[in-house]
Amino acid sequence: MFKKILVANRGEIALRIQRACRELGVKAVMVYSEADKDAKYVKLAEEAVCIGPAASSLSYLNMPAIISAAEVTDAEAIHPGYGFLSENADFAERVEKSGFQFIGPTPDSIRIMGDKVSAKQAMIRAGVPCVPGSEGELPDDPVQIRRIAKSVGYPVIIKAAGGGGGRGMRVVHTEAALINAVQMTKAEAGAAFNNPAVYMEKFLQNPRHIEIQILADKHKNAVYLGERDCSMQRRHQKVIEEAPAPGIPRKLIDKIGERCVAACKKINYRGAGTFEFLYENGEFYFIEMNTRVQVEHPVTEWVTGVDIVKTQIMVAAGEKLPFTQRQIEIRGHAIECRINAEDAFKFTPSPGRVTSWHMPGGPGVRVDSHVYNNYFVPPNYDSMIGKLIVHGDTREQALARMQTALNETVIEGISTNIPLHRELMVDAKFMQGGTNIHYLEHWLSQHKR
Repeated sequence: MFKKILVANRGEIALRIQRACRELGVKAVMVYSEADKDAKYVKLAEEAVCIGPAASSLSYLNMPAIISAAEVTDAEAIHPGYGFLSENADFAERVEKSGFQFIGPTPDSIRIMGDKVSAKQAMIRAGVPCVPGSEGELPDDPVQIRRIAKSVGYPVIIKAAGGGGGRGMRVVHTEAALINAVQMTKAEAGAAFNNPAVYMEKFLQNPRHIEIQILADKHKNAVYLGERDCSMQRRHQKVIEEAPAPGIPRKLIDKIGERCVAACKKINYRGAGTFEFLYENGEFYFIEMNTRVQVEHPVTEWVTGVDIVKTQIMVAAGEKLPFTQRQIEIRGHAIECRINAEDAFKFTPSPGRVTSWHMPGGPGVRVDSHVYNNYFVPPNYDSMIGKLIVHGDTREQALARMQTALNETVIEGISTNIPLHRELMVDAKFMQGGTNIHYLEHWLSQHKR
């Protein structure tokens, strides 16, 4: 096991990794920008290093500063968390060339899965079902593009090969709009991701967003930890996640989970990863793989009893997975609400001083947050300030616990999306389970404030 790990991230995930290190008896070095000097994990740190000013490009995305911090503190490994540099193959490569262990997949795995075209091709070879579409990058010839679209069938969606986070996508309903949409998406992809390549997929009308969590070690062992339903999303950004997914037969989950495990072994994957699928009419269609820990990992931890972050660290240190597939059992139901510092219905960011902070408690309630009373939420980063997670023996009990927990939560001084969550938890369709990825957008359009 490592003696010291540098945590190259901020916010709630930095605190989550710090706690995992403490449980393993590993020292954690926390890095921070000038805007985050008062964060909880910095105050709790045994060692902390300021890596630059507030701007992410000068701090959390500054590779030389992060590697220098690891060097001066004698860290042995770097945990990238999620976001920032977590899926940057060049960073992973620089970390390992500098003599540190990157707590994540190999740079080659990140590159393959980070490019949506190569990821899809790898999954097809591994027998994982994919959305019908172009076999690779779209050609420049408009005639060929139209031919591909016709064979796939409208509507289609044009996606950036290097995209992510809901960016670099355009839905096309008619042939007349096709070529212009391809050209616009290419231009956006080149500007946003430094990669103008785009591909085409069938646009599924009412799918759910289901993901399979996997863990793999360096000894060719891999397991899947069930599934999560992340269909409650706005502009491709997840708002509520739960595990297991309501209404999907266990035999279908086991079948797709086994294919994901086989794919991991085929590409020599290591660490934590998530296969993301669209699910419609009893069929799974692969869309992408996230080569890192997910924001929503706590719901899986709660229904399986597996500590995903600790396991990431253990397998990076060369240890074997401490469990087999047969030992993984799904127990009860877990729901996570992302708490954002933003207007609940207009979604405008609301940074500022937290004048009152009271989090709920009781059986089956977990709060992951770096915020505390009198903390100043900086305006420089993502608006998520925490996650509220509950667990129950049944989905009905989990929903009741989340309703209670949300009603106990008090955050003053800034606006948050807690009022939105309170309404969604008593929405009849959500309570029934199985809403599709468009449901929340439609709900919001009907509940304008």
